[in-house]
Amino acid sequence: MAATITSDKIDLLIFGPIRPILENGFSDQYVVHRAEDSDQLNQIPDDVKQRLRGMAVTYHTMHAGKEELSQFPKLEMVASFGVGYDHVDTAYSREHNIVVTNTPDVLTEEVADVAMGLLIATLREFVKADKYLRSGLWQTQNYPLSVGSLRDRKVGFVGMGRIGQAIARRLDASRVPVVYHSRKPAAGVSYQHFPDLIEMAKAVDTLMIIVPGGASTAKIVNADVLKALGPRGVLINVARGSVVDEPALVAALKSGTILAAGLDVFANEPSVPDELKTMQNVVLLPHIGSASVVTRNAMDQLVVDNLKNWFAGKPPLTPVAETPVKGR
Repeated sequence: MAATITSDKIDLLIFGPIRPILENGFSDQYVVHRAEDSDQLNQIPDDVKQRLRGMAVTYHTMHAGKEELSQFPKLEMVASFGVGYDHVDTAYSREHNIVVTNTPDVLTEEVADVAMGLLIATLREFVKADKYLRSGLWQTQNYPLSVGSLRDRKVGFVGMGRIGQAIARRLDASRVPVVYHSRKPAAGVSYQHFPDLIEMAKAVDTLMIIVPGGASTAKIVNADVLKALGPRGVLINVARGSVVDEPALVAALKSGTILAAGLDVFANEPSVPDELKTMQNVVLLPHIGSASVVTRNAMDQLVVDNLKNWFAGKPPLTPVAETPVKGR
């Protein structure tokens, strides 16, 4: 499988929010079309759909499933923005010789920074302390001690890929014990591996969720896992909202089944349950794990470079495992 190199211009689609690096990253060799949502995608003229060979999916809320991809019979590559790509139908892509790429590595350290910050902010109640100071209460009384601390914690990771290992390095530097759960032990990782998630939850008091989304991980952190984590338990999710049973998490936080949560992702983004918004033991972020200018620019550039490499007859830089590139 290889890109067909011709003298004709190459039609590409930017599907989702459009940013300067994506919009301006292609030479006159390309004709760039735009669809910021599914309605606009469906309205693309049929003659363009017949010519389209590449697609950049620029955010995880843009669903690139069979219904969307099948509209483009000559599609060769879907370059997805972000390390997670559960919004792209890789099974359909594989069956139709479409290469899917993502943007790993360039966001690893940024997301790990946010995960570590979210963990500490949740344990030490930084948001609550900020509100306390702004209210003027500090002028009349001392701020109470925080219940949580990183000092007496043991963190269990759900997933131990690139980002998980980067977060674990930060915890190593903070002298915090780390263990992890995954389907199989991660290569080159010395932390204790738990094949069973509930057994790991019983053995720790903090869950750090950094596992890919998709059907295989949907709601794997459920009521039973939260019960096993226990009343000192803290849950941090910087992965996908789909990984956690959100109603079960709300119930666990309300009942005291677990102590607190720090969440950067949600089941139905950008909608967040009102019950979570009113809780004082929850820190909520609007999916900002990789959201710095420097990192998002690097991610955008990798989307562009994957497409340009492919249509120059070169291998894509970061193909996903489900759509291996053959014959290169």
